[in-house]
Amino acid sequence: MIEKKNSRLSFATVTLLDRVRDFGDETNANSHGAVCPICRRTGAQQWMRAPDRLHGRREEYILLRCPGCSLVWLDNAPRPEEMHHHYTDAYHRLISGAGENSPDRWRDRIDTLRHFKQSGALLDLGCSSGGFLSAFATDVWKLYGIEMSVECAKRAEATTGADVFVGDVPDAPFPANMFDVITCFDVLEHMYQPLRVMTKVREWLKPNGIFYVQVPNIDSAEARLFRSYWHGLEMPRHLFHFNPKSLATLADGAGLVTASLETRRNNAVGVGVRYMWHDACRAAGITKTPVAYRAEPGIAWRAARKLVRLTALRLALSSFPLFGDGESIHAVFRKEKMSS
Repeated sequence: MIEKKNSRLSFATVTLLDRVRDFGDETNANSHGAVCPICRRTGAQQWMRAPDRLHGRREEYILLRCPGCSLVWLDNAPRPEEMHHHYTDAYHRLISGAGENSPDRWRDRIDTLRHFKQSGALLDLGCSSGGFLSAFATDVWKLYGIEMSVECAKRAEATTGADVFVGDVPDAPFPANMFDVITCFDVLEHMYQPLRVMTKVREWLKPNGIFYVQVPNIDSAEARLFRSYWHGLEMPRHLFHFNPKSLATLADGAGLVTASLETRRNNAVGVGVRYMWHDACRAAGITKTPVAYRAEPGIAWRAARKLVRLTALRLALSSFPLFGDGESIHAVFRKEKMSS
């Protein structure tokens, strides 16, 4: 395992210190000058206010939106030393319980990747305990990962044989032109410097190598219908919110070309409905347990929930295409071959 030095730093500080180093002053300036961090256009305005509904907190955060590339970003993001309050143990348990190592979670992404590449060196950004990498643990793939958690990195190495760097993405000591494939799933929206990360990705890719990235779609049907109750906002953990246009703009700014870009359905209507119900209860003076801390539902509740999903929810979801595209953006960007 390649491990980042200065292990005396706390987990939260190690996670975010390097990301915020150059971006912090710029983020604070955005609250006054409203300069887009991606396309540099001025004139961004407040787009939405929302709290951290996952933890049931009341403090509201402000989102700005660029009038040019449509990027949405968190204004005045929490300082690095504050972030551990938002990445709680409850949050990590919830993410792990979502089926990180379930084959069903990765099936469509595996199929997409294999459409472009069948072998080579593969780097997964934010590889966690290796759930995605495990599908490529064969003789035709050489596996690598980047992960902030030492414990997760050790599990990934043990289960997949990958070489995992522990630390922040831009600090990884990989040479240029090393990878055939780089993947990044549900990670880019957490990063303070997505353009810097994307530029580093291009440097690491071999000519004709691909970068497969997946992020939530801020212009999806579910986001438009639920607004501040949309589960994909994840305030303040999600620092950037993309639609297809802004994600393509980001890639173009890093020197990558679009090979494939589409949205896919990834509904989590139940979470949004629960957030709305909690607010209604609070207005009536009733306190509900926040989603992050709720207990595992019993058998009867799971059966009722499944029945709703098969009936009323299925009918409701059939109308979602009228309101917007899918909730998840899947994009493959390519590093062009060098001209001879």
